[in-house]
Amino acid sequence: MDQDVGKTAPGLPGLNSLGDPVVASALVWAGQWILQIGSLLRGLIAFTLIILGIVFTRWERASAVIHPMIRNEIRRAGIRLVPIVALIAFCLGFVVIGQAVALLSQVGAQQYTGTVMVTVVIRELGPLVTALLVLAWVGTGTVIELGNARTRGEIEALEALGIDPIHYLVVPRVIGQATAIFSLTVYLVLISLLSGYLFAFLQDVPLRPGQYLDQVMIALRWEDFVLLAFKSICFGGIIAVVTCYEGLARPLRQHEIAEATTRAVVRSLVACVLVDAFLLLYLLV
Repeated sequence: MDQDVGKTAPGLPGLNSLGDPVVASALVWAGQWILQIGSLLRGLIAFTLIILGIVFTRWERASAVIHPMIRNEIRRAGIRLVPIVALIAFCLGFVVIGQAVALLSQVGAQQYTGTVMVTVVIRELGPLVTALLVLAWVGTGTVIELGNARTRGEIEALEALGIDPIHYLVVPRVIGQATAIFSLTVYLVLISLLSGYLFAFLQDVPLRPGQYLDQVMIALRWEDFVLLAFKSICFGGIIAVVTCYEGLARPLRQHEIAEATTRAVVRSLVACVLVDAFLLLYLLV
């Protein structure tokens, strides 16, 4: 009877491949990966719902403490990044936008300049580049701060004092970073458009400022403003939720904080890119 184990029924040759160790290990890996993704999504969704519940039910509670913390987070994730965002925007306009304008003029397609500006900067690169800057500058620090607070027992101390850690530590970061990324995105887009025209001007492209502005305005639709605001706020919320989740979701040892920070950065990046791709598909369809 033992010899019959692993044999497949006649007429079902496809089942023989399951006995291959390579195929079996691949199936096991795929199953574990799916379970891990499902567990992560379940945790993130539950964490997000908790945050939303606290925002809507406790917005006025302890406002003298929470609202200044939100303004401080906006200053930390927004105002402090204005110089570096200006530099990146200036370089972005020179490297990407300026070259696009120059190439369009070479092939006699200057009438598509506004479409290229809107497509490349406003719809795609503006929100995504700003989100990556905030993730690198603020998101990593969030995981480290919350992870250290977790290892030192500060979270349990807050709970013992009757203070909700989500309300005190997470809500200001979510609102502050979402607001900061939206504001920085608008700032980056404007500087990129200006520096792009400056590059075209230095290359002697026959395009006057009025024509450049008219083409951009013609290419813009009201959906672009909604999409820009939605994407930037969504990216800010994703970065704040994922980084706070990695810092607070489970107890961490000191040596695990670096690994948690790496996970938070990778998962935030993947989530932002997936959301961006989904919105792009929705816009194209």
